[in-house]
Amino acid sequence: MLKCSPLLFIVFLMAIGCKEDVLPKPKAQLRLEYEAPKLGELQTDHFEFTYNTKAKIKTRTETALTLEYPEMKGEIYINYKKVDGNIDKLLSDAQKLSYEHSVKADGITEQPFVNDEKKVYGMYYQVSGNAASQAQFYATDSTDNFVMGSLYFYTKPNYDSIYPAAAYLQNDIRGIMETLKWKE
Repeated sequence: MLKCSPLLFIVFLMAIGCKEDVLPKPKAQLRLEYEAPKLGELQTDHFEFTYNTKAKIKTRTETALTLEYPEMKGEIYINYKKVDGNIDKLLSDAQKLSYEHSVKADGITEQPFVNDEKKVYGMYYQVSGNAASQAQFYATDSTDNFVMGSLYFYTKPNYDSIYPAAAYLQNDIRGIMETLKWKE
């Protein structure tokens, strides 16, 4: 039988007993933080609103406007239509466009918007999940003016990755709706 010295046995126990357990590292998440928006006024032929000046005006026609956010690789598309007895069709088209994203979305939250003082009435749709658009909205005075908007990113939708930018731009959309005024 093999004899061991007690000192050798203690050293052996310490060597195997003091090992640290190997634990897998958790997945890292990219933390994106954006500056508070600096606001400016944007006027068109039919309406005006306050917007985040971090956005660049990429396209501007009489009835369409694109606010580009290059740092976030996203854009807010805004379209104007004249109401000419077709308010039901305009509302139906806006709602249909919003719910076309339900195929890929985990959920769509509707938030009505009413500003009686400025005669702005609308709906904001927040889309969660891997849908093409993370937000949609429309606003109208019900008699003359109708504005519809959408948020899109230049990348394949991955909700976890674009969430910080989507949340930031969704706040910008709410700001647009809250400050929207019709021109006479």
